[in-house]
Amino acid sequence: MKIGYIRVSTEEQNDDLQIAALKAIGCESFFKDTATGANAKRSQLQNCFKSLNKGDTLAVYKLDRLGRSLGDIISLLDELKARGIAFQSVTEAIDTTTPTGRAMWQMLGIMAELERSLIVERTKAGREAAKIRGVVMGRKPKLSKQQIEHARKLLAGQEHISIVAKSLNVSVRTLYRAIEKAPVISN
Repeated sequence: MKIGYIRVSTEEQNDDLQIAALKAIGCESFFKDTATGANAKRSQLQNCFKSLNKGDTLAVYKLDRLGRSLGDIISLLDELKARGIAFQSVTEAIDTTTPTGRAMWQMLGIMAELERSLIVERTKAGREAAKIRGVVMGRKPKLSKQQIEHARKLLAGQEHISIVAKSLNVSVRTLYRAIEKAPVISN
């Protein structure tokens, strides 16, 4: 059985083109969501996936009807493949029942991997650039330098660490870490 999935972003958008194209390739039933591609909770897509059986074909007018990011689309397509369900996209001429369509599917996987690699590289470069500009990465410290020095003085005066930690509103472990990391301020 060939099942069509249709998605429009708003109620005002017309789905006639998608329906006509999917009927033309032999879709017998349809599931339709009105939601943005970024919206992961597309109930009709979930219902569509539940209704598909091994040997069925899921068809869409265009790949972006399944999701916004290539990674999400590949994940959905991999799920279909694992379940023995074919996939067809009218606009991109992908039909996994043909050798050419399967090759296109594999190319999409390669492109998704490239996209992930590029994102990792850009993120790493962005972090390095931020560090050069003096941006401090990570969480803001729970204790200031003055609080750490105050804690050191209290501990040197034989105050119990749990009492000092409680007075600074931090855990004992946080206090230990802060004291270990912070340089000693000399007067």
